Amino acid sequence: MNICGEMVIGGRCIAGSGTAFYAQNPASGETLEPSFACANEDNVREACSLASVAFDEYRNIPLEQRACFLECIAEEILALGDALVDRAVAESGLPRIRIEGERGRTVGQLRLFASVVRAGHWVDARIDPALPDRTPLPRSDIRLRHIPLGPVAVFGASNFPLAFSVAGGDTASALAAGCPVVVKAHPAHPGTSELVAKAIHCAASRSNIPAGVFSLLFDSGIEIGKALVADAAIKAVGFTGSRAAGLALMNVAARRSEPIPVYAEMSSINPVFLLPNALENSGEELASGFVSSLTLGAGQFCTNPGLVVGLASEALNEFISAASADLSGVPAQTMLTEGIHRAYENSVANMVGNPAVELLSQGAEADSPNGCQANLFMSTAKQFLEDASMQDEVFGAASLVVQCESTEELVAVAESLEGQLTATLQLHDDDTDIARKLLTVLERKVGRVLCNGYPTGVEVCHAMVHGGPFPATSDSRTTSVGSAAIYRFLRPVSYQDMPASLLSAELRDGNTGLRRLVDGSY
Repeated sequence: MNICGEMVIGGRCIAGSGTAFYAQNPASGETLEPSFACANEDNVREACSLASVAFDEYRNIPLEQRACFLECIAEEILALGDALVDRAVAESGLPRIRIEGERGRTVGQLRLFASVVRAGHWVDARIDPALPDRTPLPRSDIRLRHIPLGPVAVFGASNFPLAFSVAGGDTASALAAGCPVVVKAHPAHPGTSELVAKAIHCAASRSNIPAGVFSLLFDSGIEIGKALVADAAIKAVGFTGSRAAGLALMNVAARRSEPIPVYAEMSSINPVFLLPNALENSGEELASGFVSSLTLGAGQFCTNPGLVVGLASEALNEFISAASADLSGVPAQTMLTEGIHRAYENSVANMVGNPAVELLSQGAEADSPNGCQANLFMSTAKQFLEDASMQDEVFGAASLVVQCESTEELVAVAESLEGQLTATLQLHDDDTDIARKLLTVLERKVGRVLCNGYPTGVEVCHAMVHGGPFPATSDSRTTSVGSAAIYRFLRPVSYQDMPASLLSAELRDGNTGLRRLVDGSY
């Protein structure tokens, strides 16, 4: 399959008519052919209109057909072979093994949601049979199921050109829910996006899925994304990116005549709490694991451990010394884009210029374009609590160690935190009392609490929560990873005294093969 600089709109492959742009290889600075032209507002309207027209047909096709469609997308992505991997490596600067792993995760997500569709638990069928003889008033027959919201706008993420992009988790969960999807590709990897979009197009054709169920749009700026969110046909948005961009989309969605939900994953520094006995027993091992997590992928993960908190002690000093030594030997790694690299450098400069922050260690200097030099900083709990800027996310391999003078300060730091995707407790059996105090706070602050691990690496499974209170995400009740992600794009509908002939199969009397809540019992 060739890369032609084409968008996919309702099954048609067309070139945009707007400003042309090129992908860049961030490792070499090389401009990659071909050129890609931005979409215009007519393209947005067409894609959204086709999605709206396709919605009722798509949401009512048999669940087996929907599941097979998701599996077919996975097959078509794998069939792209080395062409997809090579292009993703060139556009992202990420190593080949990372891209191959991400392709596996992308395919795995699609297959997971196919199994979710087949199982049907997401329908959440509930039946309260009529009670005509109930006094003083009879009860009507009332039945409930979840249905899809409607067409969904998905924004490709910069740091995952496959797993959080065109066929990533947002797209997979929306299609699984029965929602058509219009994707705004990330301008950093348009060639990768085109290949995956054409794979989805092929899968839709093979699976007899309405063409309007999927479209891909290009734009190197922000106007097309804003127009997409503003279009009346769009009923929800999936976004992964910066806090500023996420808030901008939320503002557009809120100003519509019909406001819609924006499920935005935005900003997180993912604190790691080093408890005293854990430090005493395994400080050097903790330091090694921390540095490995911090510098993985040049720190370009939403779950990167950007904050480390511990009680001032000789054991913490030894951890700091070991982590500083490990970090100094880490080579610079290519960041995803020139813009991301520039933002990282600016954030590091702000930390260096803060008189309340001490620079502990730096990795090797970069000798190629867009290289990320790792950084480790230190401050005290008192200074951290007085300076909110220390909570600002630094997207890259930089972290701040905060020294606390007491358990009360440790808990106070936890209380002061904004919403986070994750928090980690490094603990020993003898740390249980402190851990319990922290856990009570952290449950209010984060979506996932880890014990004796590191937050980088998000398992795609049924029990995963990749979300958290604002500003980690725009809605703490949801997850963007794992099978529960499907619920973002569903809503409940009740049917009262509806004739059986008009009920969906899930709500009719008799054995449907689904787990249902009938008169309060499963």
